[in-house]
Amino acid sequence: MTDSDSHADSGSDSDSSSGKPSAADALRFAFGTLTALPVTVTRWDRPAARGGMLCAPVVGAVVGLCAAAVGGALLLLDASPLLAAVATAAVPAALTRGLHLDGLADTADGLGSAKPAEDALRIMKQSDIGPFGVLTLLFVLLTQVACLAALYAGSWSHGAAAAAVSAVVARTAMTLACRDGVPPARPDGLGAAVAGTVPLRTAAVAAAGAVALAAASGSLFGLTGAFHFALSALLALTAAELLLRHCRTRFGGITGDVFGALSETAAAAALVVLTLG
Repeated sequence: MTDSDSHADSGSDSDSSSGKPSAADALRFAFGTLTALPVTVTRWDRPAARGGMLCAPVVGAVVGLCAAAVGGALLLLDASPLLAAVATAAVPAALTRGLHLDGLADTADGLGSAKPAEDALRIMKQSDIGPFGVLTLLFVLLTQVACLAALYAGSWSHGAAAAAVSAVVARTAMTLACRDGVPPARPDGLGAAVAGTVPLRTAAVAAAGAVALAAASGSLFGLTGAFHFALSALLALTAAELLLRHCRTRFGGITGDVFGALSETAAAAALVVLTLG
């Protein structure tokens, strides 16, 4: 999710829509803005944005299951755990057209510039990637692949469950970033469209739901597995929250790029915790 690709044109005709959006409207908003799938956003207003960002974990579940399926298929074909891990990490990038990775790189460049907020935001909007962005992309992707390879080496089921859970947690971090009290850093762009749309209590329920889902997935491996997966989700959301607070301090709010950074950070953190122990 970045400000440079806000999909605003696809919903421009629905800016004047009134009334409560339907579940279909919310899902179209979520998949139309958080993936590269050919989905038409039928409503582009605050109520639809609220519903769409509440559906972000659903998008994560779909992306994560697709990634796990590809990795598992390669293992069934006797591919190495490393190759399966690379493919698993590549699927979310392909399904999002690299938007979240681009947001991670842009946010790293903005934070690494050590410039005032206005200059840092200008750097983030530039089309090129600076050294901070390149290094951050490299290390985050290496971390994700290394963790997935280790999990696949243990068993296909561990790797697949980790891929799915990390993807859900990654998108839940976006939902939490849309809560009341978190302002946009710019008056336009996708960040401004979704900032503050999710009530605080609803955001807390979304976070609790992600942790519960992680625990349910981990329960396939026993009580210890349930605790381990729940802990991974909790710590991943905590890592994303720390990054969000830092970005609010540095930029004055959130942008579409920051959403991408939060997503990739949460995914990597969840995988690291699942690999440890």
